[in-house]
Amino acid sequence: MSKLMIALFITAGLSIAGSGSAQTYAARNTSPSTPMTKDNYATAKKDADAQYKIDKDACSSLNGNAKDICVAEAKGKDNAAKADAQASYANTPKARESARVAHAKATHDVSIEKCDDLAGNRKDVCVKEAKAAFVSAKADAKVDRVAVDTRKDATAKQAEASKEATADKRDADYKVAIEKCDALAGPAKDTCVSNAKVQYGKS
Repeated sequence: MSKLMIALFITAGLSIAGSGSAQTYAARNTSPSTPMTKDNYATAKKDADAQYKIDKDACSSLNGNAKDICVAEAKGKDNAAKADAQASYANTPKARESARVAHAKATHDVSIEKCDDLAGNRKDVCVKEAKAAFVSAKADAKVDRVAVDTRKDATAKQAEASKEATADKRDADYKVAIEKCDALAGPAKDTCVSNAKVQYGKS
């Protein structure tokens, strides 16, 4: 088997592993559970370090952007695992929010690396979409944390958090729409920009 084929198989395997991790976390909730013990927390961090070394070493046979993607996946998996351990150990809404953000950041970083395989407007749109997804994930994590963390005045604070989240998502989506308009020219581009401003309430 050629080195190229081996590299492709490794990349495909790591990509599947990375996406699987994100999907698994997406199904979790923010409800409190039994806190992790200090010893188990220390063990979880050591396990994450060991797995990171294995994953990173697997990237050494790759080259170019395939290697960059592989390393980003390894780092993201490591950071997410440690954030999960911290969330279980601290067992607070804030820690669980941070864990969700860590997973979203890992997905974002890998997506950005994958955008490097593109060029021109397609790459610009890819980057904007990755950033928009990250903004959305962070906003959702904050909304859920506020709902859990402030029972006394949850309604008011959650409404405010939802308002901020909606604004953040709208701004991120607007940037994606404007970036897509850059693929056009002349009147078509002007119309595209105008429509985007109207759609997202920009003056």
